[in-house]
Amino acid sequence: MSYNDKHNEANGENSQDGEKDNRSWNMGVEGSADDPQICALRARQKRNFLATLMLSQGVPMLVAGDELGRTQRGNNNAYNQDNEISWVDWEHTDEDLLEFTKRLIDMRRRHRVFRRRRWFQGRPIHGSDVKDVGWFRPDGSPMDDEDWRVGFAKSLGVFLNGEQLDSTNPRGDPVVDDSFYILFNAHHDRVDFTTPGEDWGKGWIKVLDTFDPGAGEDSFGVRAQVPVQGLSLVVLRRAH
Repeated sequence: MSYNDKHNEANGENSQDGEKDNRSWNMGVEGSADDPQICALRARQKRNFLATLMLSQGVPMLVAGDELGRTQRGNNNAYNQDNEISWVDWEHTDEDLLEFTKRLIDMRRRHRVFRRRRWFQGRPIHGSDVKDVGWFRPDGSPMDDEDWRVGFAKSLGVFLNGEQLDSTNPRGDPVVDDSFYILFNAHHDRVDFTTPGEDWGKGWIKVLDTFDPGAGEDSFGVRAQVPVQGLSLVVLRRAH
């Protein structure tokens, strides 16, 4: 979040080591920053990355210290740095980020829909008209093949059906969970998403917002407008 380029000078190899293709963005200032807007955006991006990781299927791989706001000061290959560059800085823990990470882990632990045991089918299962997963445009309509080929598409909704986990418990009973609608906005400006038709849910409650992690649990109905601020994501839980 703080560097566009690698800074491996301390490794003694004229910064020739380490990956050159770094998918990073410093938000306008290389290294540490005092600008409140840049600091707020960096904090939001940290929450975005952690939320995307923890709400994805499969085993989340979290690098030790990411939940604390740890930095390597731009060094992307700290193999020979047994010092402050590679150590975990417990003294300067980002307490807000740590609490947000705990919240994400708790959400993942409580809801099996975020840790399925089988692949998505992407189609109606067991005679149901609702799929186990659905992909939507911001206007609430399902995405088609053409939508996936649009290069400038930066925002989409993902429906995770907790009633279609296709899994059983040790007693052989079907495992069911709440259903969720995750709204991703990678655009710089706010996007007003529309909740999908009632076949997907008749009511929704906002349970997570990376733009404002302290926001209350707002409620939304069918085909309702849900504002998602720029460079943020919102998680809705199906109420009924």
